[in-house]
Amino acid sequence: MRAASRGDLFLPLIAGLAALSWATLWVWGQSPYARYLDHGRWTEIGFAGRICHALPGGEATVGAFFVVGGWVLMLTAMMLPTTLPLLETFRRLTARRADRRQLTALVLTGYFAVWLSFGAVAHIADWALLVAAQRSDWVAANGWAVAAAVLAIAGVYQFSALKYRCLDKCRSPFGFVIEHWRGRREKWQSLLLGIRHGAFCVGCCWCLMLLMFVLGVGNIGWMLALGAVMAAEKNLPGGRRLAAPIGAVLLLAALWVGVAGAA
Repeated sequence: MRAASRGDLFLPLIAGLAALSWATLWVWGQSPYARYLDHGRWTEIGFAGRICHALPGGEATVGAFFVVGGWVLMLTAMMLPTTLPLLETFRRLTARRADRRQLTALVLTGYFAVWLSFGAVAHIADWALLVAAQRSDWVAANGWAVAAAVLAIAGVYQFSALKYRCLDKCRSPFGFVIEHWRGRREKWQSLLLGIRHGAFCVGCCWCLMLLMFVLGVGNIGWMLALGAVMAAEKNLPGGRRLAAPIGAVLLLAALWVGVAGAA
């Protein structure tokens, strides 16, 4: 009875953690430290600068600390809800084990490790583009071109076979857990389960997450919209059919940004 009660609390606790992350991001966005959340987007220069905020500054060390913290909050707010079906499946499979909480924590550790690795690469690329924009008048004046390219790449990827393969893996939590967790070497397999699920999740959603660097890393509205899109793709019964229409919208957005920027 007590184990069942704890099980009943699992999903509300995870949902509460995601909700707390959203609330923290919103409060952070209203604070004097918001510039670290919405850090140095190179697209704020040139054409995109007429749409977005002015380029913020900040000391490198302090800025890096806040950027990492902001990315972790974004992952918890946007991606954790999309992985609830897998976590619930794993919880039920390990419900009778004394170390079930530790095993679930290892799954989450592996999952977030993959997304943090992706975030590191994305932020380094973002920083490199910012430096290029500061040093090149052409890049600064034509930031719209890279913004349009990112939108176009994201749109095309929505139609790719890799996108659908990764999406299908994310949409089959029970089969995924059974395939990758055998109950032997439990801790290691739990960590690997999280890493593998994180890899397929990145494969499914990386292009949509990359849009945050175009739309604004600190923009709560866009975070909510993209988080809802990714959750719908992965969890709704007809979510797989959303990939192509979303891709078409992104391609149209790329065309609009390209025409508006070149005008």
